[in-house]
Amino acid sequence: EFNRWTAARTRAMTDAEQHVPVYNTLEDVYAGALDENTKARYARVARACTDAHGHAPDAFARSPGRVNLIGEHIDYEGYSVLPMAIGLDTIVGIRVNPEHGSIKVSNTNPAYSSKEFGSDPAQDVDTQSLHWTNYVMCGYKGVFDFINENAPGTAPTPVGLEIVVDGTVPTGSGLSSSSALCCAVAVAVMSAFGLNFTKGELADLTCKCERYSGTQSGGMDQAISIMGEVGVAKLVDFNPISTNDVALPEDAAFIIGNCLAVSNKAESAHMRYNLRVVECRLAAIVLGLKLGMSAEQAGALETLKEIETFLGSMSAAKAAAEQHLHEEYYDAREIEQLIGVETFMNVFSSPASALVLAHNEKGYKLLSRALHVFAEAGRVHLFAAACAMKVSPEELGVYMNGSHESCRALYECSCEELDELVDTFRAAGAYGARLTGAGWGGCAVAIVAKDAVLRILETVKQSFYAPRISAGLVSEADMPTTLFATVPSAGAAILKNLSLA
Repeated sequence: EFNRWTAARTRAMTDAEQHVPVYNTLEDVYAGALDENTKARYARVARACTDAHGHAPDAFARSPGRVNLIGEHIDYEGYSVLPMAIGLDTIVGIRVNPEHGSIKVSNTNPAYSSKEFGSDPAQDVDTQSLHWTNYVMCGYKGVFDFINENAPGTAPTPVGLEIVVDGTVPTGSGLSSSSALCCAVAVAVMSAFGLNFTKGELADLTCKCERYSGTQSGGMDQAISIMGEVGVAKLVDFNPISTNDVALPEDAAFIIGNCLAVSNKAESAHMRYNLRVVECRLAAIVLGLKLGMSAEQAGALETLKEIETFLGSMSAAKAAAEQHLHEEYYDAREIEQLIGVETFMNVFSSPASALVLAHNEKGYKLLSRALHVFAEAGRVHLFAAACAMKVSPEELGVYMNGSHESCRALYECSCEELDELVDTFRAAGAYGARLTGAGWGGCAVAIVAKDAVLRILETVKQSFYAPRISAGLVSEADMPTTLFATVPSAGAAILKNLSLA
């Protein structure tokens, strides 16, 4: 079984070559998961567009959130990850209006204020504002970036667009609400201009353009939001982006719980997410030099996976990290002495990394970050192989538990609330549980026996959430999107000529 799985991974996959499907009924997108609330959301978007602009949308685009089952903080290091799309999604209604030259953006949720932009795709994203529409502009710019990079001179003339958004992916939850929004907008803009990129092209351009928001995203969130599929998780590879189906155990289910500590990546990126990206790159450069690379070769390194490639195996890369990196924090002066002033300044040359340098006070941990990346990358392939060999779900739980411990102790991206929720899942009978997403708050995911789902949901609700409901941290009405079982769901889609009566 393992050999057949390995051989299958060498065959070319077609997900990235396909195009986003275009449907004219909601049943085509949501299948058995379509409910009255989902129908009402599309009607609400259409009504909001009509109320604000006098016309219904020309089309809708939707893109889902995701839960990463295993493989945390390693996509930006070039390693494979194993997420699945979930039912919570972002819907975008879009209409072309050539009578004005503005991008008018609004949200069906009044808590998210409207904003109007010029239509020039070269405009900067206002990262200082941290406004939710920044992700809308990321998606808009990404479409033009892709055309200008691949077919200069052929981009469509910018025109006025009216965009209305409705989302059910909780913000700051670790379920990738930002990428769901960025991807849905990119798909909507693509459709509005009569373009037809492949899923692989969309996944690549949305990964790049979301970085305009100020976070150095690695590509997992966008890839699964675009290429998710009902019934299977996806093993996502990078450079180039490709996916392989992973059939999950039929006798197991996955439960997601929000620990209620909010972690918005863009707001804290310089202290958390982007800092980890920088630490991993510094680790790669230091290792490259210690392993005999020239200053030029080492300075060009971007990821720790390049160290594995250089040495020929992950075990050799791990051993090199243990030999050449120390456990304590490196301060800026020590790193500068190790890699040279020019390389040091190059690492911190982007606006995102410059903020890391400006705000860093503790220093940089290199060894523990590298050890997490190498170990987590190994767990991803063990998890995928175990699914192919149809082993007991308990073994998958072991990998998930190991992942959480590594995130907690080595990558230091957990928090007290996440640790408590993970422990609560395990005490309730889950085979395993781990944080999912960037961490520092947000959600945990647990693997459980399918026949124990309802019991574990109730136990976790009473143990973890009941005191928080009493304290006003979450309402009973919010529980369906705070604690829920989930199955692999469909990726991005375009919907036209919908009947919403």
